[in-house]
Amino acid sequence: MNEAHYRPRYNGSGNFCCCRFLNCCFCCIFNFIFQIICALLVIVGIVVLIFWVIFRPSPVKFYVTDASLTQFDISSTNDILHYNLALNMTVRNPNKRIGIYYDQIEARALYVGQVFGMTVVTGFYQGHKETDYLNPVFNGQTLLVLENDNVSEFNWEAGLESFSIDIKLDLKVRLKVLLFKTPKLSPRIECDLKVPLDSEGKGSGYFETKRCRFNWKHGLMPL
Repeated sequence: MNEAHYRPRYNGSGNFCCCRFLNCCFCCIFNFIFQIICALLVIVGIVVLIFWVIFRPSPVKFYVTDASLTQFDISSTNDILHYNLALNMTVRNPNKRIGIYYDQIEARALYVGQVFGMTVVTGFYQGHKETDYLNPVFNGQTLLVLENDNVSEFNWEAGLESFSIDIKLDLKVRLKVLLFKTPKLSPRIECDLKVPLDSEGKGSGYFETKRCRFNWKHGLMPL
C-alpha cells in the first residue's frame, strides 16, 4: 500500500504526475533551512551571553559638581525669563574593557517642566576608567508662561534665592569593545538640581553635588 501511494501517477498525457514528490522535497528543504536558522540563532545568543558576562559594563557616572546661577528672573509684563546658568559636570567610565564614543550631547535646562535653555556639548571619546568634564552653559532669554501654582512656586523660590532646575542630556553613544563598536544607543541623563541664586556673582550660594540618573528612551541595554 505504501509503495502504491508514493508511486508517481500517470496523468493520461504520457507524463507522470510528480506533484506529491516535489511537495515532499520542498518541505524537507524548508525544514532543513529552518533548523539551520534556529541553530544559528541559538549559537549567536550563546555568544552574546558569554560576551556580555565577560565584558559586562558598569554604569557610567554623571555628576553635577557645581552650578552657578547669576540670573533667573521673569518679567511681569511679557513673561520673558532671563537666565544665566553654568554647570560643571564630571563623567566617569569605570569599565576596564569598554570605551565610549559620545557622538552627540544635547543639553536642555527645564523649570517646572518647561524647557528654557538648550546647548550642544562637543562630543568626545572616553577610554577605560577615565574621567572627563563637561561645562554646559545656558544663557539668554525665552518666553516662560507659568500657571498660577507655578507662579506661587517661582515667587517662593525667588524669596529663598534657590531654584529647582532640571537638566537633561540626550546622548548618542557607541560602545567600543576590543575592535568592535556597537550601533548608536540613545540614553538620556537626568539631573534634578537645587541651584542657589548668586545674582551678585560672589559665589556665596552653596551647591550640593548631585549624581544624575540614566533613562533609556528606547528600552535598550543600560550602560
